[in-house]
Amino acid sequence: MFSIIGIVIVFGAVLAGFLMEKGPIAVLMQPSEFIIIGGAAIGTMLAANPMYVLKKIAHGLGGILGGSKYSKSRYLDTLKMMFALFNKARKEGLNGIETDVEEPAKSPLFTKYPAFLKNHHVRDFVCDTMRMAITGGASPFDVDQMMELDMDVHHAGATSPAAALTTVADALPGLGIVAAVLGVVVTMSSLGGPPEEIGHKVASALVGTFLGILLCYGMVGPLAANLTKLVDDEHAYYHVLRVVMLAFIKGMSPILAVEMARRAIPEHVRPSFQEVEKACRQRDESPELVAAQANGKG
Repeated sequence: MFSIIGIVIVFGAVLAGFLMEKGPIAVLMQPSEFIIIGGAAIGTMLAANPMYVLKKIAHGLGGILGGSKYSKSRYLDTLKMMFALFNKARKEGLNGIETDVEEPAKSPLFTKYPAFLKNHHVRDFVCDTMRMAITGGASPFDVDQMMELDMDVHHAGATSPAAALTTVADALPGLGIVAAVLGVVVTMSSLGGPPEEIGHKVASALVGTFLGILLCYGMVGPLAANLTKLVDDEHAYYHVLRVVMLAFIKGMSPILAVEMARRAIPEHVRPSFQEVEKACRQRDESPELVAAQANGKG
């Protein structure tokens, strides 16, 4: 949402300054320039990217409106879930969580965390890694290598929409020059006409350059940068999952593994030690049982 507000401020400030200089706003309304630059930019995007990247771009732009999904509460829920999973594995053995990782959608443990189940990339990352731990055929180093490969592949795919938008942003000033050159060509063919007509055509040509630069640095470029930051937030989340699972596989207790992961959370969303401990120690009880215990009947 802040990205949209920022773009509105950019366009508003530019237009306000233009009007303060007594600039006629009608001069900027050049449909032909919009068609040349906008159409060429869309064509460039279609020519440079396969369909799956285009779908990711549309999905990513929609995600910008909602902002980052990896808030402090999301990290707390994740650490609480992993603590519960590790506790179960510690009490019942690794085979005790085999059903959970094989069929997470039916797991009583995982179904308490719908955000985890909804994100199939994260779900598979956790379940596939713990499946390797259950088999016992891979050392912690080998499991870490597999997680790193998985993260690298996913990160490469996740950054492709931002890279595509950056390419379009880089092309926009050039497309603005193309529109301006075409405007000059039209102007040169009208040199024998009245000065007012020539002036109007020159203004139209300059609007093309203006639009190309403004769209590059005022809209498409910032959107690509925002999308890159969202991908970085997702990658940081995967890194936390990697740290917590590797710590447990190496033999750390559930609470120490969770604390190790907490230290890997980015500072602006990192919960405190007390917050994590409180979340992990909370018992999953029904409201009726909690009320009974509060009244001394539990």
